[in-house]
Amino acid sequence: MTASTMTPTAVKEPTAARRLLTAPAAGPFAALVLASVFFSLSTDQFLSGGNFSLILQQVMVVGTLAIGQTLIILTAGIDLACGAIMAFGGILLAKLAVNSGVPPVAAIVLAIAVCGGFGLVNGLLVRLVPLPPFIVTLGMLNIAFALTHIYSDEQTVTGLPGPLTALGKTFPLGRTDVTYGSLLTVGLFLVFAYALNGTAWGRHVYALGNSAESARLSGIRVTRLTIGIYAVAGLVYGVAALLLVSRTGVGDPQAGQTENLDSITAVVLGGTSLFGGRGTVLGTFVGVLIVGVFRNGLQLMGVSSVYQTLVTGVLVILAVTVDQLSRKGTR
Repeated sequence: MTASTMTPTAVKEPTAARRLLTAPAAGPFAALVLASVFFSLSTDQFLSGGNFSLILQQVMVVGTLAIGQTLIILTAGIDLACGAIMAFGGILLAKLAVNSGVPPVAAIVLAIAVCGGFGLVNGLLVRLVPLPPFIVTLGMLNIAFALTHIYSDEQTVTGLPGPLTALGKTFPLGRTDVTYGSLLTVGLFLVFAYALNGTAWGRHVYALGNSAESARLSGIRVTRLTIGIYAVAGLVYGVAALLLVSRTGVGDPQAGQTENLDSITAVVLGGTSLFGGRGTVLGTFVGVLIVGVFRNGLQLMGVSSVYQTLVTGVLVILAVTVDQLSRKGTR
């Protein structure tokens, strides 16, 4: 057979079902379903609208933080300072509105902008110095933590005006009361899911995570993109600060001390690779729900909180192990 008579072998496109099963979030979603089935059989209270609404309320702050964390981890970075930045944003908007007489809406905008400024500084240090994201955000964690306690004078801020707590109010959805904050969190997940999957910016984020050098050679402005991602993440942390204040009704300087690790946990459980370039925001939403469902279900079963933490740790190790194995399998 001559070269001129040879016909190229047709490459079979994967079916929609196969693409669905091999998606990064497929495994986490299956885990979420199995956990929900288990807890629904273990306790009568789990399968109720009120309990599902409670789970959303419990995870909305960490879930919002996890959106920004996802953006950074997709670039093969990590942010240890997200919880501390959120805590400073919460204290800032509370004190501006209560002690400084700043109009509540202006206080909210200023606090979110300041959180974005923290992210911007992180991005500048990561890209222009350059320093490893782990070191930069570890240092920023301590800076934000210290500023929170200095600015608050270790005092919890109470007596917040209505606009600062409005997102903690509920509205009826069928027979269930749902908070406006939960709705905002779900909306943010949908917005960033579209941004990552339906825009050139999103494709550039994935390209940066796969290989910064390859992204640069392909014409992507890597420096500007990286700095922008960290700044956007900071703005998201500012929104999380507003959600935190609206849910608790106070500005608490002790807030945010474990949320950085909780957000990383949610991102990893959602199928996003710590090595960058692989994962989805909707997968992170599933990861957030996994954490919420396990903690809620175990609490309903009367299991001690220390065992809830133990289960979460095991899930994280399993998720990273699966990611490592899948990366080896694709090499």
